[in-house]
Amino acid sequence: MSQERHFGLTGLATMGANLARNVAHHGIPVAVHNRTTSRMERFIEEHGGEGPLSGHRSTADWVAALARPRVCMSMVQAGPATDAVIEEILPLLEAGDVLIDGGNANFRDTQRRHRTAAARGVHFIGAGVSGGEEGALHGPSIMPGGEREAYERSVRDVFEAIAADVDGTPCCAYVGPDGAGHYVKMVHNGIEYADMQLIAESYDLLRHGAGLEVGQIAERFERWNEGELESFLIEIAARVLAHVDVSTGQPLVDVILDAAEQKGTGRWTAQDALERGVPLTGITEAVFARTLSALHGERELAAGRLAGPGGRTVGDADPAGLAGPAGSGGRDQQLADDLEQALYASKIVAYAQGFAQMAAASEAEGWSISLGDMATIWRGGCIIRARFLDRIREAYDREPGPANLMLADFFAQALAEAQDPWRRVVARAAELGIPAPAFASSLAYYDGYRRARGPASLIQGLRDLFGAHTYRRVDRDGVFHVMWGEDGREVEA
Repeated sequence: MSQERHFGLTGLATMGANLARNVAHHGIPVAVHNRTTSRMERFIEEHGGEGPLSGHRSTADWVAALARPRVCMSMVQAGPATDAVIEEILPLLEAGDVLIDGGNANFRDTQRRHRTAAARGVHFIGAGVSGGEEGALHGPSIMPGGEREAYERSVRDVFEAIAADVDGTPCCAYVGPDGAGHYVKMVHNGIEYADMQLIAESYDLLRHGAGLEVGQIAERFERWNEGELESFLIEIAARVLAHVDVSTGQPLVDVILDAAEQKGTGRWTAQDALERGVPLTGITEAVFARTLSALHGERELAAGRLAGPGGRTVGDADPAGLAGPAGSGGRDQQLADDLEQALYASKIVAYAQGFAQMAAASEAEGWSISLGDMATIWRGGCIIRARFLDRIREAYDREPGPANLMLADFFAQALAEAQDPWRRVVARAAELGIPAPAFASSLAYYDGYRRARGPASLIQGLRDLFGAHTYRRVDRDGVFHVMWGEDGREVEA
Protein backbone atom coordinates (compact mmCIF):
# COMPACT_ATOMS: atom_id res chain seq x y z
CA MET A 1 0.00 0.00 0.00
CA SER A 2 1.29 3.45 -0.91
CA GLN A 3 0.91 6.10 1.75
CA GLU A 4 1.04 8.78 -0.95
CA ARG A 5 -2.31 8.12 -2.59
CA HIS A 6 -5.15 9.55 -0.54
CA PHE A 7 -7.88 10.30 -3.06
CA GLY A 8 -9.22 7.77 -5.54
CA LEU A 9 -11.56 8.32 -8.47
CA THR A 10 -13.13 5.74 -10.77
CA GLY A 11 -15.08 6.65 -13.88
CA LEU A 12 -13.08 8.74 -16.34
CA ALA A 13 -15.78 10.06 -18.63
CA THR A 14 -15.65 13.83 -19.10
CA MET A 15 -16.88 14.82 -15.63
CA GLY A 16 -14.79 12.26 -13.77
CA ALA A 17 -11.65 12.97 -15.79
CA ASN A 18 -11.92 16.70 -15.22
CA LEU A 19 -12.59 16.28 -11.51
CA ALA A 20 -9.50 14.09 -11.18
CA ARG A 21 -7.44 16.73 -12.99
CA ASN A 22 -8.91 19.42 -10.74
CA VAL A 23 -7.88 17.50 -7.61
CA ALA A 24 -4.38 16.90 -8.99
CA HIS A 25 -4.01 20.58 -9.92
CA HIS A 26 -4.33 21.32 -6.20
CA GLY A 27 -1.38 19.07 -5.40
CA ILE A 28 -3.53 16.28 -3.98
CA PRO A 29 -2.35 12.82 -5.07
CA VAL A 30 -5.06 11.08 -7.10
CA ALA A 31 -5.28 7.40 -8.01
CA VAL A 32 -7.56 6.88 -11.01
CA HIS A 33 -9.30 3.83 -12.42
CA ASN A 34 -11.72 3.08 -15.20
CA ARG A 35 -13.60 -0.09 -16.07
CA THR A 36 -12.25 0.24 -19.63
CA THR A 37 -8.50 0.18 -19.04
CA SER A 38 -7.66 1.89 -22.33
CA ARG A 39 -9.51 5.00 -21.24
CA MET A 40 -7.47 5.15 -18.02
CA GLU A 41 -4.22 4.69 -19.95
CA ARG A 42 -5.17 7.41 -22.42
CA PHE A 43 -6.06 9.73 -19.54
CA ILE A 44 -2.69 9.21 -17.85
CA GLU A 45 -0.87 9.66 -21.16
CA GLU A 46 -2.67 12.96 -21.86
CA HIS A 47 -2.88 14.43 -18.37
CA GLY A 48 -0.44 12.54 -16.15
CA GLY A 49 1.98 15.48 -16.19
CA GLU A 50 -0.57 17.91 -14.74
CA GLY A 51 -0.13 16.77 -11.15
CA PRO A 52 0.26 13.74 -8.85
CA LEU A 53 -1.86 11.31 -10.90
CA SER A 54 -1.44 7.54 -11.02
CA GLY A 55 -3.45 5.03 -13.05
CA HIS A 56 -4.48 1.55 -11.95
CA ARG A 57 -5.76 -1.29 -14.11
CA SER A 58 -7.75 -3.29 -11.55
CA THR A 59 -10.18 -2.16 -8.88
CA ALA A 60 -8.19 -4.07 -6.25
CA ASP A 61 -4.92 -2.36 -7.19
CA TRP A 62 -6.66 1.02 -7.25
CA VAL A 63 -8.11 0.60 -3.76
CA ALA A 64 -4.79 -0.76 -2.44
CA ALA A 65 -3.01 2.37 -3.66
CA LEU A 66 -4.98 4.56 -1.25
CA ALA A 67 -3.84 5.45 2.25
CA ARG A 68 -6.20 4.53 5.08
CA PRO A 69 -8.82 5.64 5.71
CA ARG A 70 -9.40 5.29 2.01
CA VAL A 71 -11.43 7.91 0.15
CA CYS A 72 -12.89 6.59 -3.10
CA MET A 73 -15.12 8.55 -5.47
CA SER A 74 -17.30 7.04 -8.19
CA MET A 75 -18.20 9.18 -11.21
CA VAL A 76 -20.24 6.78 -13.33
CA GLN A 77 -23.72 6.88 -14.81
CA ALA A 78 -26.54 6.89 -12.26
CA GLY A 79 -28.59 3.73 -11.77
CA PRO A 80 -27.41 0.13 -12.35
CA ALA A 81 -23.90 1.26 -13.34
CA THR A 82 -23.44 2.94 -9.96
CA ASP A 83 -24.73 -0.13 -8.14
CA ALA A 84 -22.31 -2.32 -10.07
CA VAL A 85 -19.34 -0.13 -9.13
CA ILE A 86 -20.36 -0.02 -5.47
CA GLU A 87 -20.81 -3.81 -5.36
CA GLU A 88 -17.31 -4.19 -6.74
CA ILE A 89 -15.64 -1.66 -4.43
CA LEU A 90 -17.36 -2.28 -1.09
CA PRO A 91 -15.82 -5.73 -0.40
CA LEU A 92 -12.37 -4.16 -0.84
CA LEU A 93 -12.96 -1.44 1.74
CA GLU A 94 -12.62 -1.55 5.52
CA ALA A 95 -14.48 0.04 8.39
CA GLY A 96 -13.79 3.77 8.45
CA ASP A 97 -13.18 4.08 4.70
CA VAL A 98 -15.25 6.57 2.70
CA LEU A 99 -17.08 5.89 -0.58
CA ILE A 100 -18.43 8.89 -2.52
CA ASP A 101 -20.97 8.80 -5.34
CA GLY A 102 -20.67 11.97 -7.40
CA GLY A 103 -23.22 11.03 -10.07
CA ASN A 104 -26.77 12.30 -10.51
CA ALA A 105 -28.27 9.57 -8.34
CA ASN A 106 -31.86 9.40 -7.18
CA PHE A 107 -31.75 10.33 -3.50
CA ARG A 108 -33.74 7.20 -2.53
CA ASP A 109 -31.02 5.09 -4.17
CA THR A 110 -28.45 7.05 -2.16
CA GLN A 111 -30.31 6.33 1.07
CA ARG A 112 -30.33 2.61 0.20
CA ARG A 113 -26.62 2.64 -0.64
CA HIS A 114 -25.87 4.50 2.57
CA ARG A 115 -27.51 1.73 4.58
CA THR A 116 -25.65 -0.98 2.66
CA ALA A 117 -22.28 0.71 3.21
CA ALA A 118 -23.02 1.43 6.86
CA ALA A 119 -23.61 -2.28 7.48
CA ARG A 120 -19.95 -2.80 6.56
CA GLY A 121 -18.75 0.18 8.59
CA VAL A 122 -18.04 2.20 5.42
CA HIS A 123 -19.11 5.85 5.27
CA PHE A 124 -21.15 6.64 2.15
CA ILE A 125 -21.39 10.19 0.82
CA GLY A 126 -23.78 11.15 -1.97
CA ALA A 127 -22.40 14.34 -3.50
CA GLY A 128 -24.21 16.41 -6.08
CA VAL A 129 -21.71 18.01 -8.47
CA SER A 130 -22.82 20.81 -10.78
CA GLY A 131 -20.97 22.81 -13.37
CA GLY A 132 -20.60 20.56 -16.38
CA GLU A 133 -17.22 19.64 -17.78
CA GLU A 134 -15.83 23.17 -17.42
CA GLY A 135 -16.95 23.44 -13.81
CA ALA A 136 -15.55 20.02 -12.97
CA LEU A 137 -12.13 21.15 -14.16
CA HIS A 138 -12.04 24.72 -12.90
CA GLY A 139 -14.36 24.63 -9.89
CA PRO A 140 -17.85 23.10 -9.55
CA SER A 141 -20.55 23.58 -6.96
CA ILE A 142 -20.55 20.54 -4.69
CA MET A 143 -23.45 19.35 -2.50
CA PRO A 144 -22.29 16.51 -0.22
CA GLY A 145 -24.63 14.51 2.00
CA GLY A 146 -23.93 11.66 4.40
CA GLU A 147 -22.34 11.27 7.80
CA ARG A 148 -21.10 14.69 8.80
CA GLU A 149 -18.18 13.44 10.88
CA ALA A 150 -16.78 11.38 8.01
CA TYR A 151 -17.23 14.27 5.60
CA GLU A 152 -15.46 16.73 7.89
CA ARG A 153 -12.61 14.34 8.64
CA SER A 154 -11.85 12.86 5.22
CA VAL A 155 -13.54 14.78 2.41
CA ARG A 156 -14.12 18.42 3.24
CA ASP A 157 -10.58 19.68 2.60
CA VAL A 158 -10.49 18.11 -0.87
CA PHE A 159 -13.96 19.28 -1.90
CA GLU A 160 -13.45 22.83 -0.67
CA ALA A 161 -10.11 23.00 -2.47
CA ILE A 162 -11.55 22.00 -5.85
CA ALA A 163 -14.90 23.83 -5.61
CA ALA A 164 -15.63 27.18 -7.22
CA ASP A 165 -14.94 30.19 -5.01
CA VAL A 166 -17.07 33.33 -4.69
CA ASP A 167 -15.80 36.19 -2.52
CA GLY A 168 -13.48 33.81 -0.68
CA THR A 169 -16.24 31.29 0.10
CA PRO A 170 -16.03 27.80 -1.43
CA CYS A 171 -19.13 26.73 -3.34
CA CYS A 172 -19.37 23.58 -1.26
CA ALA A 173 -21.24 22.97 1.99
CA TYR A 174 -22.37 19.92 3.90
CA VAL A 175 -26.07 19.47 3.12
CA GLY A 176 -27.36 16.80 5.52
CA PRO A 177 -27.53 13.06 6.26
CA ASP A 178 -27.86 10.15 3.79
CA GLY A 179 -29.58 11.34 0.57
CA ALA A 180 -29.71 15.07 1.31
CA GLY A 181 -26.88 16.01 -1.05
CA HIS A 182 -28.33 14.22 -4.04
CA TYR A 183 -31.80 15.55 -3.21
CA VAL A 184 -30.56 19.14 -3.33
CA LYS A 185 -28.76 18.42 -6.61
CA MET A 186 -32.03 17.02 -7.98
CA VAL A 187 -33.88 20.22 -7.09
CA HIS A 188 -31.01 22.26 -8.54
CA ASN A 189 -31.51 20.41 -11.82
CA GLY A 190 -35.27 20.96 -11.63
CA ILE A 191 -34.73 24.71 -11.31
CA GLU A 192 -32.34 24.41 -14.25
CA TYR A 193 -35.16 22.84 -16.31
CA ALA A 194 -37.50 25.72 -15.48
CA ASP A 195 -34.82 28.33 -16.15
CA MET A 196 -33.98 26.90 -19.57
CA GLN A 197 -37.64 26.61 -20.51
CA LEU A 198 -38.23 30.27 -19.59
CA ILE A 199 -35.22 31.29 -21.69
CA ALA A 200 -36.49 29.22 -24.61
CA GLU A 201 -39.96 30.78 -24.33
CA SER A 202 -38.36 34.24 -24.24
CA TYR A 203 -36.46 33.45 -27.43
CA ASP A 204 -39.64 32.12 -29.06
CA LEU A 205 -41.65 35.21 -28.16
CA LEU A 206 -38.90 37.59 -29.23
CA ARG A 207 -38.52 35.87 -32.57
CA HIS A 208 -42.05 34.84 -33.48
CA GLY A 209 -43.97 37.37 -31.44
CA ALA A 210 -41.84 40.52 -31.52
CA GLY A 211 -40.35 39.63 -34.90
CA LEU A 212 -36.67 39.99 -34.00
CA GLU A 213 -33.93 38.18 -35.89
CA VAL A 214 -31.80 35.58 -34.13
CA GLY A 215 -28.75 37.85 -34.03
CA GLN A 216 -30.81 40.65 -32.49
CA ILE A 217 -32.09 38.26 -29.83
CA ALA A 218 -28.52 37.23 -29.01
CA GLU A 219 -27.62 40.88 -28.51
CA ARG A 220 -30.64 41.40 -26.30
CA PHE A 221 -29.67 38.43 -24.14
CA GLU A 222 -26.17 39.90 -23.81
CA ARG A 223 -27.71 43.15 -22.53
CA TRP A 224 -29.95 41.24 -20.13
CA ASN A 225 -26.87 39.53 -18.75
CA GLU A 226 -25.51 42.92 -17.68
CA GLY A 227 -28.45 43.56 -15.34
CA GLU A 228 -30.58 41.74 -12.77
CA LEU A 229 -30.91 38.74 -15.10
CA GLU A 230 -27.18 38.09 -15.03
CA SER A 231 -26.68 34.33 -14.93
CA PHE A 232 -24.69 31.55 -16.55
CA LEU A 233 -27.68 30.32 -18.55
CA ILE A 234 -28.47 33.77 -19.98
CA GLU A 235 -24.79 34.15 -20.87
CA ILE A 236 -24.58 30.87 -22.77
CA ALA A 237 -28.00 31.39 -24.39
CA ALA A 238 -26.55 34.50 -26.01
CA ARG A 239 -23.55 32.47 -27.20
CA VAL A 240 -25.71 29.73 -28.71
CA LEU A 241 -27.96 32.23 -30.48
CA ALA A 242 -24.99 34.14 -31.88
CA HIS A 243 -23.39 31.00 -33.30
CA VAL A 244 -23.65 30.49 -37.06
CA ASP A 245 -23.62 26.99 -38.56
CA VAL A 246 -20.59 26.70 -40.83
CA SER A 247 -22.10 24.26 -43.34
CA THR A 248 -25.33 26.21 -44.00
CA GLY A 249 -24.59 29.78 -42.95
CA GLN A 250 -27.76 29.73 -40.87
CA PRO A 251 -28.04 30.40 -37.15
CA LEU A 252 -27.13 27.18 -35.36
CA VAL A 253 -30.46 27.23 -33.52
CA ASP A 254 -32.23 26.83 -36.88
CA VAL A 255 -30.45 23.60 -37.77
CA ILE A 256 -30.83 21.90 -34.37
CA LEU A 257 -33.84 19.58 -34.19
CA ASP A 258 -36.40 21.11 -31.82
CA ALA A 259 -36.63 18.05 -29.55
CA ALA A 260 -35.10 18.59 -26.11
CA GLU A 261 -33.83 15.47 -24.40
CA GLN A 262 -33.72 14.80 -20.66
CA LYS A 263 -31.88 12.45 -18.31
CA GLY A 264 -34.53 12.24 -15.58
CA THR A 265 -33.61 14.63 -12.78
CA GLY A 266 -36.31 17.14 -13.76
CA ARG A 267 -38.87 14.35 -13.86
CA TRP A 268 -37.72 13.11 -10.45
CA THR A 269 -38.11 16.63 -9.07
CA ALA A 270 -41.68 16.89 -10.35
CA GLN A 271 -42.59 13.41 -9.11
CA ASP A 272 -41.16 14.11 -5.67
CA ALA A 273 -43.09 17.38 -5.45
CA LEU A 274 -46.33 15.57 -6.27
CA GLU A 275 -45.64 13.02 -3.55
CA ARG A 276 -44.87 15.73 -1.00
CA GLY A 277 -47.77 17.97 -2.01
CA VAL A 278 -45.53 20.87 -3.07
CA PRO A 279 -46.94 22.97 -5.95
CA LEU A 280 -43.99 22.85 -8.34
CA THR A 281 -45.74 24.26 -11.38
CA GLY A 282 -42.87 25.87 -13.30
CA ILE A 283 -40.49 22.92 -13.13
CA THR A 284 -43.26 20.45 -13.94
CA GLU A 285 -44.34 22.50 -16.96
CA ALA A 286 -40.73 22.55 -18.14
CA VAL A 287 -40.61 18.75 -17.97
CA PHE A 288 -43.88 18.50 -19.89
CA ALA A 289 -42.58 20.96 -22.50
CA ARG A 290 -39.58 18.73 -23.17
CA THR A 291 -41.88 15.72 -23.44
CA LEU A 292 -44.08 17.57 -25.93
CA SER A 293 -41.03 18.65 -27.93
CA ALA A 294 -40.16 14.97 -28.39
CA LEU A 295 -43.45 14.40 -30.28
CA HIS A 296 -41.86 15.90 -33.36
CA GLY A 297 -43.70 13.87 -35.99
CA GLU A 298 -47.09 14.47 -34.38
CA ARG A 299 -46.41 18.19 -34.13
CA GLU A 300 -45.48 18.38 -37.81
CA LEU A 301 -48.80 16.76 -38.67
CA ALA A 302 -50.77 18.96 -36.28
CA ALA A 303 -49.15 22.14 -37.63
CA GLY A 304 -51.06 21.78 -40.86
CA ARG A 305 -54.37 20.65 -39.33
CA LEU A 306 -54.98 22.47 -36.04
CA ALA A 307 -56.04 26.09 -36.28
CA GLY A 308 -54.41 28.88 -34.34
CA PRO A 309 -55.43 32.55 -33.88
CA GLY A 310 -57.61 33.76 -36.73
CA GLY A 311 -58.11 30.20 -37.94
CA ARG A 312 -54.63 30.02 -39.48
CA THR A 313 -52.82 26.71 -39.90
CA VAL A 314 -49.28 27.80 -40.59
CA GLY A 315 -47.28 24.61 -40.34
CA ASP A 316 -43.98 26.46 -40.09
CA ALA A 317 -41.66 27.96 -37.52
CA ASP A 318 -43.55 31.28 -37.37
CA PRO A 319 -46.78 30.40 -35.51
CA ALA A 320 -47.90 33.99 -35.19
CA GLY A 321 -46.96 34.98 -38.73
CA LEU A 322 -45.01 37.94 -37.37
CA ALA A 323 -41.37 37.30 -38.15
CA GLY A 324 -40.07 40.52 -39.61
CA PRO A 325 -37.87 40.95 -42.67
CA ALA A 326 -34.13 41.29 -42.29
CA GLY A 327 -33.26 44.45 -40.40
CA SER A 328 -36.87 45.10 -39.42
CA GLY A 329 -36.06 45.45 -35.73
CA GLY A 330 -39.25 43.65 -34.81
CA ARG A 331 -42.96 44.42 -34.96
CA ASP A 332 -44.01 44.31 -31.31
CA GLN A 333 -41.72 46.53 -29.30
CA GLN A 334 -43.94 46.35 -26.22
CA LEU A 335 -43.63 42.57 -26.06
CA ALA A 336 -39.86 42.73 -26.56
CA ASP A 337 -39.50 45.29 -23.77
CA ASP A 338 -41.85 43.47 -21.37
CA LEU A 339 -40.03 40.16 -21.62
CA GLU A 340 -37.05 41.17 -19.49
CA GLN A 341 -39.18 41.80 -16.40
CA ALA A 342 -41.48 38.87 -17.11
CA LEU A 343 -38.48 36.55 -17.30
CA TYR A 344 -37.07 37.94 -14.05
CA ALA A 345 -40.37 37.47 -12.21
CA SER A 346 -40.81 33.94 -13.51
CA LYS A 347 -37.24 33.04 -12.49
CA ILE A 348 -38.02 34.23 -8.97
CA VAL A 349 -41.02 31.90 -8.91
CA ALA A 350 -38.93 28.93 -10.15
CA TYR A 351 -36.39 29.43 -7.37
CA ALA A 352 -39.14 30.04 -4.79
CA GLN A 353 -40.78 26.75 -5.70
CA GLY A 354 -37.49 24.84 -5.64
CA PHE A 355 -36.53 26.22 -2.22
CA ALA A 356 -40.01 25.46 -0.88
CA GLN A 357 -39.57 21.88 -2.05
CA MET A 358 -36.19 21.59 -0.32
CA ALA A 359 -37.70 22.98 2.88
CA ALA A 360 -40.54 20.45 2.80
CA ALA A 361 -38.17 17.54 2.18
CA SER A 362 -35.75 18.70 4.86
CA GLU A 363 -38.51 18.66 7.46
CA ALA A 364 -39.98 15.33 6.34
CA GLU A 365 -36.62 13.54 6.08
CA GLY A 366 -35.03 15.14 9.16
CA TRP A 367 -32.16 16.63 7.16
CA SER A 368 -32.00 20.17 8.64
CA ILE A 369 -30.86 21.65 5.32
CA SER A 370 -29.61 25.24 5.55
CA LEU A 371 -31.36 26.93 2.63
CA GLY A 372 -29.09 29.94 2.97
CA ASP A 373 -26.08 27.65 2.49
CA MET A 374 -27.62 26.21 -0.65
CA ALA A 375 -28.02 29.70 -2.12
CA THR A 376 -24.42 30.44 -1.16
CA ILE A 377 -22.90 27.40 -2.87
CA TRP A 378 -25.00 27.92 -6.00
CA ARG A 379 -23.48 31.37 -6.60
CA GLY A 380 -20.52 29.90 -8.49
CA GLY A 381 -19.59 26.82 -10.47
CA CYS A 382 -23.10 25.46 -10.96
CA ILE A 383 -25.38 25.74 -13.99
CA ILE A 384 -28.02 27.89 -12.27
CA ARG A 385 -25.61 30.44 -10.82
CA ALA A 386 -27.21 33.86 -10.98
CA ARG A 387 -26.83 37.34 -9.53
CA PHE A 388 -29.90 37.18 -7.33
CA LEU A 389 -28.68 34.14 -5.37
CA ASP A 390 -27.05 36.65 -3.02
CA ARG A 391 -30.54 38.02 -2.35
CA ILE A 392 -31.84 34.52 -1.66
CA ARG A 393 -29.01 33.90 0.79
CA GLU A 394 -29.79 37.19 2.56
CA ALA A 395 -33.47 36.26 2.82
CA TYR A 396 -32.74 32.91 4.47
CA ASP A 397 -30.03 34.34 6.71
CA ARG A 398 -32.66 36.39 8.46
CA GLU A 399 -34.39 34.88 11.48
CA PRO A 400 -36.82 33.48 10.71
CA GLY A 401 -36.46 33.02 6.99
CA PRO A 402 -39.54 33.44 4.77
CA ALA A 403 -42.03 30.59 4.35
CA ASN A 404 -41.73 31.29 0.63
CA LEU A 405 -39.08 33.37 -1.13
CA MET A 406 -41.78 35.49 -2.76
CA LEU A 407 -42.58 36.86 0.72
CA ALA A 408 -39.06 38.24 1.26
CA ASP A 409 -39.10 42.03 0.94
CA PHE A 410 -36.71 42.20 -2.01
CA PHE A 411 -38.55 39.60 -4.06
CA ALA A 412 -42.05 40.81 -3.14
CA GLN A 413 -41.06 44.26 -4.41
CA ALA A 414 -39.44 42.85 -7.55
CA LEU A 415 -42.58 40.83 -8.35
CA ALA A 416 -44.79 43.87 -7.78
CA GLU A 417 -42.70 45.95 -10.18
CA ALA A 418 -42.68 43.20 -12.82
CA GLN A 419 -46.35 42.37 -12.51
CA ASP A 420 -47.81 44.47 -15.34
CA PRO A 421 -45.29 43.48 -18.05
CA TRP A 422 -45.47 39.88 -16.82
CA ARG A 423 -49.23 39.84 -17.36
CA ARG A 424 -48.93 41.49 -20.74
CA VAL A 425 -46.43 38.84 -21.91
CA VAL A 426 -48.66 35.95 -20.88
CA ALA A 427 -51.73 37.57 -22.45
CA ARG A 428 -49.90 38.45 -25.65
CA ALA A 429 -48.50 34.92 -25.97
CA ALA A 430 -52.03 33.52 -25.76
CA GLU A 431 -53.29 36.01 -28.36
CA LEU A 432 -50.49 35.04 -30.75
CA GLY A 433 -50.85 31.31 -30.21
CA ILE A 434 -47.26 30.98 -29.00
CA PRO A 435 -47.06 28.49 -26.10
CA ALA A 436 -45.53 29.94 -22.95
CA PRO A 437 -46.33 27.31 -20.31
CA ALA A 438 -43.53 28.27 -17.92
CA PHE A 439 -44.42 31.96 -18.02
CA ALA A 440 -48.13 31.25 -17.63
CA SER A 441 -47.79 28.69 -14.86
CA SER A 442 -45.41 30.95 -12.93
CA LEU A 443 -47.89 33.81 -13.06
CA ALA A 444 -50.76 31.50 -12.08
CA TYR A 445 -48.73 30.25 -9.10
CA TYR A 446 -48.05 33.83 -8.02
CA ASP A 447 -51.73 34.77 -8.33
CA GLY A 448 -52.87 31.60 -6.57
CA TYR A 449 -50.38 32.07 -3.72
CA ARG A 450 -51.32 35.69 -3.08
CA ARG A 451 -55.08 34.96 -2.75
CA ALA A 452 -56.39 34.53 0.78
CA ARG A 453 -59.40 32.66 -0.59
CA GLY A 454 -59.66 30.75 -3.84
CA PRO A 455 -62.19 28.51 -5.62
CA ALA A 456 -61.11 25.23 -3.96
CA SER A 457 -64.19 25.45 -1.71
CA LEU A 458 -66.27 24.42 -4.71
CA ILE A 459 -63.95 21.49 -5.44
CA GLN A 460 -64.31 20.26 -1.86
CA GLY A 461 -68.07 20.69 -2.08
CA LEU A 462 -68.14 18.57 -5.23
CA ARG A 463 -66.01 15.92 -3.53
CA ASP A 464 -68.40 15.82 -0.63
CA LEU A 465 -71.41 15.38 -2.94
CA PHE A 466 -70.09 12.56 -5.12
CA GLY A 467 -67.85 10.82 -2.62
CA ALA A 468 -68.82 11.93 0.90
CA HIS A 469 -65.28 13.26 1.36
CA THR A 470 -66.45 15.86 3.95
CA TYR A 471 -65.27 19.45 4.34
CA ARG A 472 -64.21 21.97 6.96
CA ARG A 473 -65.94 25.28 7.59
CA VAL A 474 -64.45 28.76 7.88
CA ASP A 475 -66.67 29.76 10.79
CA ARG A 476 -66.32 26.86 13.25
CA ASP A 477 -64.15 23.85 13.99
CA GLY A 478 -65.02 20.34 12.92
CA VAL A 479 -65.44 18.16 9.84
CA PHE A 480 -68.82 18.17 8.09
CA HIS A 481 -70.87 16.42 5.43
CA VAL A 482 -74.13 17.27 3.70
CA MET A 483 -76.68 14.47 3.40
CA TRP A 484 -77.00 15.05 -0.33
CA GLY A 485 -79.05 11.93 -1.03
CA GLU A 486 -81.51 12.60 1.79
CA ASP A 487 -82.81 15.89 3.12
CA GLY A 488 -79.69 18.03 2.50
CA ARG A 489 -79.00 18.63 6.17
CA GLU A 490 -75.43 19.13 7.38
CA VAL A 491 -74.02 16.64 9.85
CA GLU A 492 -70.74 16.59 11.71
CA ALA A 493 -68.57 13.74 10.52
